[in-house]
Amino acid sequence: MGLFDVLQRWPVIRQVATGDLHAFGATAASPRTEALHARTRDADAVVKSVCPYCAVGCGQNVYVKDGRILDIEGDPDSPISGGTLCPKGAASFQLVTGTQREKQVLYRRPRATEWEAIPLEQAMDMVAERVKRTRDETWEQHDSQGREVRRTLGIAHLGGATLDNEENYLIKKLFSGLGIVQVENQARI
Repeated sequence: MGLFDVLQRWPVIRQVATGDLHAFGATAASPRTEALHARTRDADAVVKSVCPYCAVGCGQNVYVKDGRILDIEGDPDSPISGGTLCPKGAASFQLVTGTQREKQVLYRRPRATEWEAIPLEQAMDMVAERVKRTRDETWEQHDSQGREVRRTLGIAHLGGATLDNEENYLIKKLFSGLGIVQVENQARI
């Protein structure tokens, strides 16, 4: 490769040679910029989703390749957001892929001063055991007037506004089945 070929690859030389002094055209391109493309182009699937940050429910397209998320963008087919996302929704890619995201459960034992990492399965078992124990200890088959109530007042639930109707329906069914009657959602508060 001669000196002339090397010089021709420099954008400034191409700008002067072609008269494109503002570099609005192809003169600003390089092999590196020619190779650039959107991450979404490499996706082998696009999964429809809903932004988890608030109760608005903006639609999202989650671009996936080999089971890994490549990018998350607003869904132009969404009747709610029409493809737009607020800054929090636009940052949801970092929410699921960020290096600062906790990938383990942190638990602080009673009266302990330090957190310890425990496996998710252990944490789930601990939650299930505590729900069962509290339900059993506070179960009311009958109220003070002898009416059958089959309930516990020892457990309450305050749901988040990011859940959709189907998720709220299933949560209500679960808690009703457990006899929990104090079920509320932050969207109503």
